[in-house]
Amino acid sequence: MKHFTRRSFSSLATKGILGSALLGNLPMANAFTLSDKNKKLGIALVGLGSYSTYQLAPSLQETEHCYLAGIVTGTKEKESIWKEKYNIPNQSIYIYDNFDAIVKNDTIDIVYVALPNSMHADFCIRAAKAGKHVICEKPMAVSVAECDAIINACNENNVKLSVGYRMQSDPYTKEVKKFVKEKTFGDVLFVSSDAGYISKGNPDQWRLNKKLSGGGALMNMGVYAIQTSIYGTGQNPISVSAQEFSTRPDYFKDTDETITAQFKFENGAVAHMMTSHNANGNRLKVHCSDGWFELDPAHSYGPISGITSNGNKLEFPNKRQQALQMDDFSKHILTGSKNIAPGEMGKRDMIIVEAIYKSISEGGKEQKLSLGNLGVVS
Repeated sequence: MKHFTRRSFSSLATKGILGSALLGNLPMANAFTLSDKNKKLGIALVGLGSYSTYQLAPSLQETEHCYLAGIVTGTKEKESIWKEKYNIPNQSIYIYDNFDAIVKNDTIDIVYVALPNSMHADFCIRAAKAGKHVICEKPMAVSVAECDAIINACNENNVKLSVGYRMQSDPYTKEVKKFVKEKTFGDVLFVSSDAGYISKGNPDQWRLNKKLSGGGALMNMGVYAIQTSIYGTGQNPISVSAQEFSTRPDYFKDTDETITAQFKFENGAVAHMMTSHNANGNRLKVHCSDGWFELDPAHSYGPISGITSNGNKLEFPNKRQQALQMDDFSKHILTGSKNIAPGEMGKRDMIIVEAIYKSISEGGKEQKLSLGNLGVVS
């Protein structure tokens, strides 16, 4: 009898030949009696900071199509803690220096890179070369060139790539997209989106270190406001103008504190976004020709809340967004379903980020964008 590893199983399913392969080698009664675990893809988390600790790992206890199979860390103390808590075998625990040995581990199908932004490209590319599918936490990289390098590496090694845009899997986001696509409240005229918080932590944290983060509020929270401006209109912007403000220069010595930006769209709609590490913001409001709809909060880990101009409240079951996100990507790998947060989406957002920084450097000058439908997933 021919034996199938998890990787060969996933590969055959993706190619649409799993049925014939199994039926030709297994008794009919046993063809579809694989255990639940064998139907799941193994995920290794690279970087065990707060996001992996408090969001990704707990979410992987709720996923249906993937599970926590391995870890990669630079902190020795974390190895034993995670090993005991999540029952991770020794052979699936790596440090950054021996990460490339993951190529030999067939229990790991997906590598989720949750490191400081400047390290994304290196580990995503190494994961792709190891034959692992890749989830890259947002922002995808610190430059468009690095985004291209990640995309190319995944294409060259025939692995799938997704960006950690959890909101794309959130039911409230999907409802907003539906309103826009079906013109439930008419044509979109104006979008307002805010994403920010007040940073009071250690001034030496990596998010405030430009070498590690690539930027400040815009790189961290601004991508949420960029995303909502786009799915709030259903299309990519054709231009952007931006401004930067700072009220705590002694704290934000190396990165941007607060940025505002204005987008224009081909259909005549406009959008305004604000992102900050020194002001709270968590809202999306879309004004249309026949009404409006709003999410407030719009970007938090949940629960999200929404309301429309006709008085209807948006209410969906609350489930961890990261669990939905990782399940969506796993289903994409296993069944060929739509990749709702592809690498091209991360690249598009980085093009916009670079245009915003350029506008600021040129005194708020409008920057033309030629994005077409890059990264737009309907």
